[in-house]
Amino acid sequence: MRRWTTERQPARTVRWGIQALVTGTVVGLTACSGGGAESRNAEVPSAPPPAAVTVEPEAHGGKKAATVDVYANDRPGMLSPVVQGFPSLVYVPNSDSGTVSVIDPKTYQVIRRFKVGARPQHVVPSWDLKTLWVNNNEGNTLTPIDPATGRPGRPIPVEDPYNLYFTPDGATALVMAERLNRLDFRDPATFKLRESLDMPCRGINHADFTLDGSTFLASCEFSGHLVVVDLARRKVGQVVNLPGHHNMPQDVKLSPDGGTFYVADMAQGGVWRVDSGSFKVEGFVRTGAGAHGLYVSRDSKVLYVSNRGAGSVSVVSFAKRRPIATWRIPGGGSPDMGGVSADGRRLWLTGRYNSVVYVFDTGDGHLVRKIPVDAGPHGLAVYPQPGLHSLGHTGVFR
Repeated sequence: MRRWTTERQPARTVRWGIQALVTGTVVGLTACSGGGAESRNAEVPSAPPPAAVTVEPEAHGGKKAATVDVYANDRPGMLSPVVQGFPSLVYVPNSDSGTVSVIDPKTYQVIRRFKVGARPQHVVPSWDLKTLWVNNNEGNTLTPIDPATGRPGRPIPVEDPYNLYFTPDGATALVMAERLNRLDFRDPATFKLRESLDMPCRGINHADFTLDGSTFLASCEFSGHLVVVDLARRKVGQVVNLPGHHNMPQDVKLSPDGGTFYVADMAQGGVWRVDSGSFKVEGFVRTGAGAHGLYVSRDSKVLYVSNRGAGSVSVVSFAKRRPIATWRIPGGGSPDMGGVSADGRRLWLTGRYNSVVYVFDTGDGHLVRKIPVDAGPHGLAVYPQPGLHSLGHTGVFR
């Protein structure tokens, strides 16, 4: 059978262990740092998980240490009781058509299509996993979808919802108001506005959280910056300038060991490594033109990077901190946003400029299907997925 890895990965033991908890509170774990490599922090999600996985972290300072895996609750089969009765479906927001296409992942057929607000950008699972929210950016609404039926409900007015996240404790919804250059703090159920934070940059759109959940690292596409948001104080603590003369940072993803943020840069054609403690830019991993979406494999070993301009997906090893394979779309394409299937065997990505959805086999990297959808497909959600809670975007689970 054809395999996608271009080099043999060393065998290593994955050990199941009981995660350290103190009466449901957050526990921090720290590992050493040195020699210019990433510092190590670790987090336990706000709701106690049943178990954690011990993994080999990135090498640093000539030493290796075990740490709690951020994505320990995202393994195949680890579906929350909340979602176990939901049908497995793929929800595709078509930005240029103002529609959502619903795909059956077993047959690869579009089984439903419905209208939503103007310019839907992403389909975002709620923190409690019970609702999917279509972000109608120009329509200034959020359309709820009931994942038990796959059907939409009545839209809620929300200004400029380009993207949507939830704090790890589930207490606050974070709306990325991209064109308004604002981060809006809202009620996670009603979406009533609590507070707005003006950004010192342009085009806030994607983000992820530090392990302890206290800090939000967000990308600003149009000005080429990253912003560090102190969530407790609701203040911008730092602006990170990326190296180079022209940057377009996109998706942000925390490494499994919690020590590094990976930030896709569409203009530079790769991903930046940013230390999660100091927010210092530590290095760059070249992947391909238009590096855009970032997705962690179900075993936490690799990061899938969609290269929208190159028409490819790069497979970046967390341990090696470099690509170990490239999957190319025959004839080219525009792979954008998406997610990994619940069993980890498929990577689903929209073809932003080709009106299709791509399905890759994560075992050998070949393109399984191209599924026609409406115009401008963007941030699709594969649902349900393993995890205790959703932190937003197209499915960032802890």
